[in-house]
Amino acid sequence: MGDIRQSLLPRDVLSAAKELLYHLDIYICNLVQSGRQPPQVDAKTLELVEEFILHAPKDRNAPARKMSALQELQLLEIMCSCFQEQSRDTVRQLMFSALFHIQGNQADESRMVLLGKLVSMAVAVGRVPILECAATWLQRTHRVYCVRLAQVLVDDYCSMVPGSVPTLQNIHSMSPRFCCQFITAVSTLYDLSSEELVPPLELLQMIVSWIQEDPRLVLITFLNTPLSGSQPISSLDVTPLGSLVRWCVKAPLAYRNEKKQVLANRSADSEPDPRPLFSALHLSVLQVFMLLPNVLNEKGLFGRLALLQMESVAALTSDLSRLLDQADKHAHTSAAGAQVPPQLALDRLAQALQVAMASGALLCSREDLRPICSRLPHNNLLQLVLSGPVMYYNNIHTPPLAYSPHAAHSPIASHAPLPTRSPHTPLTSHAQYPAQPFMSGMPFAFRPGH
Repeated sequence: MGDIRQSLLPRDVLSAAKELLYHLDIYICNLVQSGRQPPQVDAKTLELVEEFILHAPKDRNAPARKMSALQELQLLEIMCSCFQEQSRDTVRQLMFSALFHIQGNQADESRMVLLGKLVSMAVAVGRVPILECAATWLQRTHRVYCVRLAQVLVDDYCSMVPGSVPTLQNIHSMSPRFCCQFITAVSTLYDLSSEELVPPLELLQMIVSWIQEDPRLVLITFLNTPLSGSQPISSLDVTPLGSLVRWCVKAPLAYRNEKKQVLANRSADSEPDPRPLFSALHLSVLQVFMLLPNVLNEKGLFGRLALLQMESVAALTSDLSRLLDQADKHAHTSAAGAQVPPQLALDRLAQALQVAMASGALLCSREDLRPICSRLPHNNLLQLVLSGPVMYYNNIHTPPLAYSPHAAHSPIASHAPLPTRSPHTPLTSHAQYPAQPFMSGMPFAFRPGH
């Protein structure tokens, strides 16, 4: 495609971009039809994309070509139509990659700005092919860029335009794959490490409602991704379970002060207390863990693949220890109930560890956990989990993967299952751990009122 550059130079910026998209579509269609494996867009074509769509000047001394706001809107509409009209998913995915794959150069900033605007428009106008391509992009891209894209959507639909949250909520039905990746990205972004990194209430309500409606939503990426071992360190986790556990455990401490019970610039009178939402989320996450034994057994992965990493648990306990130290220092500002949030956080940690080990999501022994939890204050439930009972309860009654009271409408039903692997295929370096027991006769200390 390098020979079309001279024909694009005299054109105005919008016309040149539109013409290049047209030629790019034809070029990728021919590339796919040629049967070349893997089909790969050549470097000269990528340079044309950067010059005429992302407007990165070929010559550093040349002035950058810029679009007006109206021209940019027209380009986004053209791109939406281009992806919508292309019926072959392979072509769409290659085209999306040619436009937005992070190259590690000066064009990446323009690439991210355009991507954020395109995906935001796709959400607004219901362009499912773009959301499906964006889901794949989120799976393959460094997490730093993934959380940037998530931040754009949160800003657009939860902050800037009042009443636009239902539009974003529709991604659950439009593209469950994108919805799952979006949950993973935002739960990575908002780590509750500061007041600014607490998820907006509208976002929290949305995520809780999604998972309550279908707990298996957060497993879609895992179910539809051939796993060869471990995910690249730089990518998003294959499920958001680790990040959601972190939300639930840290929430009682992040909201321990009245000023943190409401979002910035909003009054306590107009904003509901978010703590019950975190309680509901905690219960939903435990229900997702309860689904895993059947899921992992069906795939031959039980005891061989950890969906909750020990590194994530260690980081969480370290954060929790620090937050509890801070809570101790401020305990005098509260009355006798000052210890409720710390104990609730520890209860939730104990419950999550207990259920994750029993379900095969966390591959470790109690001996592995004890040093990690050694700095935490005493908590009865946590102590029971770490010491372990004598009796095992391995008969975990969970519905099979295909079962759902709404199976016909389940988003997972529309996706191909994870390919079955040989039982001898090495997947991870983890030792095979047995399912860890539940506490015999020990109910969860779940307190929905807190």
